[in-house]
Amino acid sequence: MRARARYRALPAILLAAVLGLLVLVLVPVAGADTPGYREYVALGDSWTADVIIIGTAGTPTAKYVPVDCFQATFNYPKQVAEALDVDKFYDASCGGATTENFAGPQPGLPLGGTNPPQFSHLTEDTDLVTVGIGGNDAQLAAAVVGCLNLTGSRLPLPPPVAASCKARWTEDGEDRMSANIKAAEPKVVAALEGIHRRSPKADVFLVNYLAGIRGPGCFPLVQASNADQEWLAEKLRELNAMLARAAEAGGARLVDTYKPTIGHDVCRLPTVRYAEAFIPASLNQPAVAVPFHPNSAGAAAQAAAVTAAITEGERP
Repeated sequence: MRARARYRALPAILLAAVLGLLVLVLVPVAGADTPGYREYVALGDSWTADVIIIGTAGTPTAKYVPVDCFQATFNYPKQVAEALDVDKFYDASCGGATTENFAGPQPGLPLGGTNPPQFSHLTEDTDLVTVGIGGNDAQLAAAVVGCLNLTGSRLPLPPPVAASCKARWTEDGEDRMSANIKAAEPKVVAALEGIHRRSPKADVFLVNYLAGIRGPGCFPLVQASNADQEWLAEKLRELNAMLARAAEAGGARLVDTYKPTIGHDVCRLPTVRYAEAFIPASLNQPAVAVPFHPNSAGAAAQAAAVTAAITEGERP
């Protein structure tokens, strides 16, 4: 009787085994797959291009843009494209870009080059777009350079020996940088909407700015007063808050590179920091970098955050 019972159970056992095999074949193992994107276009400014002057990874690449965009061979879009194994990829990012250079060209690059409109690389078949923009629209990058002085203090000396950029950006009690950041918000939203119009099938990810500046106590790596350093860190947080709002309004998914990079600011040891300071000699991947921009370690951190946001999310 027991033998006959075992034989009667055999079909059920075989059926369960077959169903199990089907599950293994048809359902991907968690974390082992990536979204099947076919055409990826990266748009953005110098923190997307991860600009570099020269380094062990080579000179700035001219594969996608003029060489004077200073686009690094290791920047995060290239790492993301490799991680996702996309069929078609174009990196349109360029140092100094603003939202105006999405629909229009970017002339007057340092060596006389002109980057074509970044939107010109979008097609109806583009299904993935990453965007890093807004800092130049708000003029925050220019403000960082304007904050630097030789003493790191507010001594009553003429610029550029000593000066307070916070004071220069404050007029009648109004912080003009905060006003600039607010004014940049509709421009970023309009840029995101422009992407959707040109590439209606695309998933769009807006990438914010990593935690390159932490606040006071960084002199001489950041040659500015403690008050100015705190002001810059505050404005960076304001900029990222604006980008979060713009992403929601413009139908994009925000990629936060700020929180994961806290503790890797320009004040850290050369092999710890993700952005280079006033003396731009990077030891992460030896290079002459551009001051106050991500180095190779920063680019890798950006790439990790962007790739995780893309692969962990569910495509609509």
